Amino acid sequence: MKKALKKFLQKASAKILEPFARGIANNRQTQILLSLRYKEVAARKESLSFEDVGFNVYSVTHEDGILLYIFSLIGFTNRKCVDIGAGSIRGSSVANLIMNHGFTGLLMDGDPHSIAVAKDFYLSQSEDSFTPPNLISAMVTAEGINKLLEGHKYTGAMDLFCLDIDGVDYWIWKALDIIQPRVVVVEYQDLLGPDHAWTVPYSPTFSTENYPVNKHDKNYCGASLRAFVNLGKQKGYRLIGCNKGGWNAFFLRNDIGADIFPEVSVESCLQSEWNLYGYKHRYPLVKDMEWVEV
Repeated sequence: MKKALKKFLQKASAKILEPFARGIANNRQTQILLSLRYKEVAARKESLSFEDVGFNVYSVTHEDGILLYIFSLIGFTNRKCVDIGAGSIRGSSVANLIMNHGFTGLLMDGDPHSIAVAKDFYLSQSEDSFTPPNLISAMVTAEGINKLLEGHKYTGAMDLFCLDIDGVDYWIWKALDIIQPRVVVVEYQDLLGPDHAWTVPYSPTFSTENYPVNKHDKNYCGASLRAFVNLGKQKGYRLIGCNKGGWNAFFLRNDIGADIFPEVSVESCLQSEWNLYGYKHRYPLVKDMEWVEV
């Protein structure tokens, strides 16, 4: 069902937003002008919502526009990113930053085909300011994630970390301590609602394919937003908003931009029709399965 919703949103975006995103917003110069405009708005002590600034170039549910807005106001540093569960170019949260804003990145996915397609895409680009990311096919585990990043020389401070593996996401972020990103984007299991701080139990071989309840959608995997918020607080991050649809959360490190991006509530990120549908119809399918409270 969630896949169907993503396709619906993608088609809607194509009719309403894609002419802008493809024709204008994918132009680096235009995005720079938009970024300057955001800074002017912030200087007047005004604010915009993520709904106001969202657009898609490579993303599907407005992550490109939201990330541009965030970095416009907090600034860039080393323009490095790590994306675990990078998937395809279409739906990427980092491709626009790589293509149009000089980011370099380590992009990982367990599907070799997706990595091969992404490599072909990036290698086909020829802009002078463009540096192809490092793309690898790998199944990440809590035990091996830090060594994996260290082996590819991605350690320390960086601008962005994205996580979406439809599995033991909570445990991967919990174990990850070799990087200190300023912005974190994680996919949360929205069907669990705002109250449960739940995650699937950890297993290095967790797979959604092992559970019949995931036949039509990935109902049993990941962790609730409340679980990620609790973990973020332990690591020094606060929740600042979500994507269109309500399943990707944006976190900002506590020492950055507290006056610009205050903490928002878990409830505010679970208000879409998809969220309400999930809690009513999908939650009963998994509520009695094994969850770990965190």
